[in-house]
Amino acid sequence: MKQIVFTVTNDLNYDQRMIRICTSLARNGYRIILVGRKNRNSLPLQQQPFQQKRLHVFFQRKFFFYCEYNFRLFFYLLFVRADAFCCIDLDTMLPVYFAGRLRKKKLVYDAHEYFSQQKEIVTRPKIYKVWNWIERNFVPRFRNGYTATQSITDEFAKKFQLNYATIRNLPLAQTGEQPLNKSQKIILYQGAINEARGFEFLIPAMQMVNAVLHIYGDGNFVPQLNKLIAVYNVESKVKFFDKLLPQQLKAITHQAYIGLNLVENTGLNQYYSLANKFFDYIQALVPQVTMDFPEYRKINERYQVALLIENLTEENIATSLNRLLDDKKLYAQLQHNCSKARAELNWENEEKNLWLFYKQLFG
Repeated sequence: MKQIVFTVTNDLNYDQRMIRICTSLARNGYRIILVGRKNRNSLPLQQQPFQQKRLHVFFQRKFFFYCEYNFRLFFYLLFVRADAFCCIDLDTMLPVYFAGRLRKKKLVYDAHEYFSQQKEIVTRPKIYKVWNWIERNFVPRFRNGYTATQSITDEFAKKFQLNYATIRNLPLAQTGEQPLNKSQKIILYQGAINEARGFEFLIPAMQMVNAVLHIYGDGNFVPQLNKLIAVYNVESKVKFFDKLLPQQLKAITHQAYIGLNLVENTGLNQYYSLANKFFDYIQALVPQVTMDFPEYRKINERYQVALLIENLTEENIATSLNRLLDDKKLYAQLQHNCSKARAELNWENEEKNLWLFYKQLFG
């Protein structure tokens, strides 16, 4: 039985994509170890059908965290039994590469993001220089890999001459209907609260929307988000909650009236994105407001499950939200379209591409 070690830098309980990937492979006959970090406030690990390993680090943020975590990960990989190492994004690539080469293991790159093209990187020249150097020098050495969107796969083919697969962030299929009678029309944002997620436009837009926005998540933009809520005096309209475990978040999503998936067009990572939440809303039969970017546009042209906005402005956000709140016929049609789309856009269909990739990897 082949054993694969996957490496991430986050708290394992909340990584829905990796939980799906590791579960699928474990149930398909592979031994799996998922390695992540242990935070000071980490909850006990949720039971999974694969092995999980947390590495304790003293430093929790930025440069010193990456240095310490990569150092600890490298020495862990030197001794763990495995047939292949798979790094998730660039931030664990170096220890995976060097440990893998020393031990002659198969190397895989799973690009959840176009990492060097994130806003918080491309807008900071010194930081960009570091990540871009890692990307240019090490990604081409990972001849086997896959990305989360076809657009990023195409970009890697053009830039690095890599023939990667595409395995999208699709959720498990859900059944049942959305609750018909909702006491409150809740607008939901779920996921990372980081830069480039449109909060600078969303929060002032809520002044023009007669509904309540619920935000579930955590990230580096939380202090600025709290300031925006106070500056625009929308404390009564915007409720901020901590991140939830995947099963808890699924229940919350079903109660929402509208889903939000807003991304700034700064850096190719944002422009080529295809977020988990986009599909989570579809599975929960929740019409959404999302971006008119290539991957979302392609899916919406086929299924018509969302209102797309081209330019991220507070006026555009407010207009789209109010349209869904007021136009019951449009809302019902989008919701009906979600029920059709979720039968195809689910992990049960997408995981077959994952199985094929690893079957070919091991010959």
